[in-house]
Amino acid sequence: MSIGVHRDLDIITKRKLYVFNQINFLGLITGIAIPLAAFLNDGYLPPIAWVVAISPAFISFSVLLCNYYRKYEQSMLIYFTLYPLTTALVYAGNIDVGIELFFILYGVLSVFFLQNIRYIVLAFCLSSICYMAVYILHKNYTYKMADVNFGFYVANHLLAIIFIFVGLFMTKRENTTYQENILRKNKKLKFSYGKISAQATEIKDKAMLLEHKTTELTALNSLKDKLFSIISHDLKTPIYSLRNLFTNMHRYDVPPEEIKILLPDILADLNYTTGLMENLLHWAKSQMKGATINMQLLEVTELVNEVKNLLRLQAEAKKIYLNSKLDPAVYIYADKDMMNLVLRNLVSNAIKFTPENGEVNVGARQTNTGVELFVEDTGTGMTEENAGKLFGDDFFTTHGTSNESGTGLGLILCKEFLKKNGGNISVQTYLGKGSTFTCSLPIP
Repeated sequence: MSIGVHRDLDIITKRKLYVFNQINFLGLITGIAIPLAAFLNDGYLPPIAWVVAISPAFISFSVLLCNYYRKYEQSMLIYFTLYPLTTALVYAGNIDVGIELFFILYGVLSVFFLQNIRYIVLAFCLSSICYMAVYILHKNYTYKMADVNFGFYVANHLLAIIFIFVGLFMTKRENTTYQENILRKNKKLKFSYGKISAQATEIKDKAMLLEHKTTELTALNSLKDKLFSIISHDLKTPIYSLRNLFTNMHRYDVPPEEIKILLPDILADLNYTTGLMENLLHWAKSQMKGATINMQLLEVTELVNEVKNLLRLQAEAKKIYLNSKLDPAVYIYADKDMMNLVLRNLVSNAIKFTPENGEVNVGARQTNTGVELFVEDTGTGMTEENAGKLFGDDFFTTHGTSNESGTGLGLILCKEFLKKNGGNISVQTYLGKGSTFTCSLPIP
């Protein structure tokens, strides 16, 4: 089977060579066995019949020799030319030995083994013409094997049938084996493809997660830089003011009247710094992994009163009236500290942007979809462009009516904390007429 086979051949050519070698090996054995059987038999064979009987051994040996030296085209040419011609030669001697079925074998094998369509047609036509000439067109032979040795005549037919069967069987077996190998490889490839697809999906998911984390880290890093800028700038002012006040009180005999004049500005700075520190601490806590949200049922009246008491001095300093507009028995289900910070920031901002003798209303109302907390003021309001910047990723702030400064961190925290509690925030504002911030929370 392996005569002439080497690793450079493709798998189909190798399998065809396996079958072709086996058929020629059988032809070699036949070319030795038939003359030997005829020699031992008492019957008479004409000289031309002896030539034909011996020819398979020489032809098949030549084919195997050509394959051994990798001369595949020459081996095919020898087989599909000499076999039909030598078989027809015996009939040309006016002898019928019963081997006409071999022409069919040669025609069938030519279709399988030859690659070039032109060679296939020529080989098939040669076998067909020989068959038509010796079996269809010419029937009256002088010497008939059936009359001399009927058993030998039958044996020739059986041998031709066996060769046809063996040739087709080996061809089918090789094709079946090849197809099974292809199917097995396809299954392996499909399995490998499934694993690769799963790995590719996993890599893609990890890449997306990495990209998402990179975006988050970039945003946090940017926020960190802004916070450090805020801390380094805004915390210095009240601390320096206190230091200067206490230094002057220590070194000089500062009259109480001068101290009293300085205290409102220092108190305002401290109020701002206190609010900033609370916002920074809450923001840092919200960014920590594992930070929990303590959801509980809260009465809005108590929340509003706590915030009003906390910011009363800030409101009185600007002569601003803090009012409550509450529906009776309004409850929300949320984290108390977060909601306290949200209301404190919104009310503090409302005071900041409301001029003296203005009004800030804090309230809550029940709706069909949940609860709305609102803070409305009679302040300066803002343009639509500035309103659109309030809840973005960038810090946005302006000075208040008394030149109060801010960082913009408070509204970012309001939005983030409301989102964590299942709510959202919106603003309705008119330039010069005031603003209304509304926090919507689901029904508890």
